[in-house]
Amino acid sequence: FCRSFKVLLWTLAAFALVFSPSLVRDQELPPICSNVRQKHRLSIDTLPPEVKAPFPSDPIIPLRTKTTKEFQEDMEHALQSGDWREVREFYLTTFDSFIEINAAFKREANGLFNTIEDSGVNTKFVNAVYDALLNTPQDIQKSVLKGIINSLLREWKGPRTKDDLRAYFILVQNPQYSSTSTYVIYAHLLRQIAALSEADHHFLVHWFKKLSARRFRQLVERLLQFISTRLFPAEPDEFPPLSKCAWWIPSATKVLSLFNAANSVSSPPIMSFTDFYNITLEHIDFMEDYRSWQNYGNSNRFSFCQFPFILSTVVKKAIIQKDSEQQMISQARQSLVSKVSRRQRVDMNLLFLNIKVRRAQLLSDSLDELTRKRCDLKKKLRVTFVGEAGLDMGGLTKEWFLLLVRQIFHTDYGMFTYMKDSRCHWFSSWKCDNYSEFQLVGTLMGLAVYNSIALDIHFPLYCYRKLLTPPTVPCDQNALVGMANATLDDLQQIMPELAHGLGELLSYEGNVEEDFYLTFQVFQEEMGVVKSYNLKPGGDKIPVTKQNRKEYVQLYVDFLLNKSIYKQFAAFYHGFHSVCASDALMLLRPEEVEMLVCGSPELDMSALQKAAQYEGYSKTDATVRCFWDVVLAFPLELQKKLLHFATGSDRVPVGGMADLNFKIAKIDVPTDWLPISHTCFNQICLPPYRTRKELKQKLTIAISNAEGFGLE
Repeated sequence: FCRSFKVLLWTLAAFALVFSPSLVRDQELPPICSNVRQKHRLSIDTLPPEVKAPFPSDPIIPLRTKTTKEFQEDMEHALQSGDWREVREFYLTTFDSFIEINAAFKREANGLFNTIEDSGVNTKFVNAVYDALLNTPQDIQKSVLKGIINSLLREWKGPRTKDDLRAYFILVQNPQYSSTSTYVIYAHLLRQIAALSEADHHFLVHWFKKLSARRFRQLVERLLQFISTRLFPAEPDEFPPLSKCAWWIPSATKVLSLFNAANSVSSPPIMSFTDFYNITLEHIDFMEDYRSWQNYGNSNRFSFCQFPFILSTVVKKAIIQKDSEQQMISQARQSLVSKVSRRQRVDMNLLFLNIKVRRAQLLSDSLDELTRKRCDLKKKLRVTFVGEAGLDMGGLTKEWFLLLVRQIFHTDYGMFTYMKDSRCHWFSSWKCDNYSEFQLVGTLMGLAVYNSIALDIHFPLYCYRKLLTPPTVPCDQNALVGMANATLDDLQQIMPELAHGLGELLSYEGNVEEDFYLTFQVFQEEMGVVKSYNLKPGGDKIPVTKQNRKEYVQLYVDFLLNKSIYKQFAAFYHGFHSVCASDALMLLRPEEVEMLVCGSPELDMSALQKAAQYEGYSKTDATVRCFWDVVLAFPLELQKKLLHFATGSDRVPVGGMADLNFKIAKIDVPTDWLPISHTCFNQICLPPYRTRKELKQKLTIAISNAEGFGLE
């Protein structure tokens, strides 16, 4: 009886081990009862062979030998013959489980592929299978979706392996998710991906980075379409109310953040998503979305502003412009209420930032005006040139910016150094007691963005990265600003020859100390005087060697781009943010700030011709046809002068030529008159010239002498 009882106990123990998923293979069983001594505790290793049950090992992936070429041949045969049996069997088997997905698409069925650099997926085969899927009969497409549902339900519990990650990586690329009928399946797939561990997400992000730009774009657009359609259904009853189905929002948000992480390391950015805006723009109030983002921050409440990489520069500009307008209105309202509350006479000038300058003393007058009216910087800008009758409806403001920038960046003035090799300006490192003029330049740039004016400024991209470090002014007045991490690539943008020399130092194979004879001390010319600076304490006595040359290069680059110009750039930074103190700046990449400040230098006169409007003329009139023949044949310099003549600026706004609202109007005056422009309205007025030669002569004279304003 005792022997039978022991066998029974061993058998029960074996069953408990086999069928209990919570027990580990080598883990001992707990005591049968509390009075059993420790040495009698059982483990699976003490069981007799006859009652031992094998533990389930990791599943072995079956061997599938179909190649991309064979699959494409099967598809071609099916399309020609109508016999889909081979293709149907392939799709039915492949998407039946995660194991089968790996069997079909993994380059080596039982290879590990446990690195972030290589997913182990035969990408070419995956693309071929998905490209063909939408061309198959409906029953095949339904069988794929059914297999995915079963796979997701079957694989929901238990720890994740790299094969599971590969299956998710492959499944999320399925083009069927573009259809709203598949959104329930897609939502559950997103939920499972979102529930993965941070380590698993890290793998997926790096695998997404390996996708081609087109495939990655399609991947993101499907998710964006899913989000926008669920948030803004075409039919009110198409989806349940958000309050009843909001469970998918955190999942979609998390997966979108993975795409964001995969995209953020790409340069240039992969996506502009014009197609996405065609889908969603008519539904979305981006200002409402922006305010929601401001109020709720990083909560689970969905906001497109949480993922600025999906917003185009045009949309970001619109957000900043609307935000600026609201700040202008708020500032003007405060001034108005203040006057009324003190029972003072209300002057409409208090609603504007009124700048009054003399052309002969443009820089000093502008500096005085901006310093004196610092409290009004967030009001609408209005410029008056002393002694001129021009009324500022936008044109005088543009000319003020143009002339001021031209004077500030002149090499004789000394604030900025023009780098001939990189064709950009950089901050002069000379030291002084007052950096207010650098603050003026920053304020000027801020006013340009705030008032939607494009400037002809040539800063390197690194300057705009510094301007966003941090994107909002820190509360601590002693906090460092503009100290962006500087690399040799950043120096390459500004001082390419020096960057090349430092690159040679890093790759030099000989004796660095004896051949270069450098120390951690550098020399810099300031106002004709050469000064020395130690890159680290005692740097003049520390030789540069093969072991410390990386440190030397890093310290030298940081010195040139950050420390040597810190006070100049800090003044510039605070000047810019004194006007553009907005959370919307956090949405911008450095290149987008550059676009907002400078506009686009690319002049496409054909696009301007397509977008042009006419008053008194039609596009088929002889004068108009001659005008465009002449303009399209102009060299670039004359085209810029024409743009400046008509709009007050030779820069193209972020939205392109169509955003200029350019108009050609007819003026009934003798043909010996020159063309007239109204820069406030981007309008050029042409007399009815009879010949192309006459129009070209008069137009060239007008655009070459287009400085100053007057009234008829």
